[in-house]
Amino acid sequence: MSRTMKGAVVAVVGTGGLGRALTASLAARGASVIVAGRSGTVDVPLDLTDAEAGAALVEHALIRHGRLDGVVIAAGVVAFGDLADTDDAVIEELMLVNAVGPLWLAKRVLPALRESRGFLANLSGVVASSPVPGMAAYSASKAAAAAGFQALGRELRRAGVLVCDAQPPHTETPLATRPIAGTGPRFAPGLDPRVVADRVVTGIETGQAVIAAADF
Repeated sequence: MSRTMKGAVVAVVGTGGLGRALTASLAARGASVIVAGRSGTVDVPLDLTDAEAGAALVEHALIRHGRLDGVVIAAGVVAFGDLADTDDAVIEELMLVNAVGPLWLAKRVLPALRESRGFLANLSGVVASSPVPGMAAYSASKAAAAAGFQALGRELRRAGVLVCDAQPPHTETPLATRPIAGTGPRFAPGLDPRVVADRVVTGIETGQAVIAAADF
């Protein structure tokens, strides 16, 4: 099923490089964008580690716009280092922010998205299907998110709600320079966030349930 962003009310969760690029891409296609996140200039303060955060997002959308047509999650944390050297608290935070938090958010926004027959997208990343040594816990958190969102998509197919798992390759954002543990390796130049954002939005418009790394 194809859809258009023109006139749609879409929340972007995340104010980093990809979050900003997604906001710009959606706005350029005619969407009214609600910006949510932990920092920066936001319409809705939102922390993925808060199980109830999605409820505030829905409330804002319904009060300001009367509906919510889509949610794109482009927020997360990263850590580097062998698993044996990774602190337990770091593993827990990776799983909470990258996997559990997006599922909590999805659960809270689903009633509004069922009503609008809208969409929900999460950027899991290439490590969800191609795990990287030295990033075992991070890879596991992203793989868990990808599995959860792909299963959710099958649950919601008859309801007319698109659930999209996007797995972009390494992208030139500040994420790798702000790990919660370890030091990132020297990466080859990554993709332009604007290119990634446009491909994600096109994938949503054309009804892709999984946007694989090779699609970017």
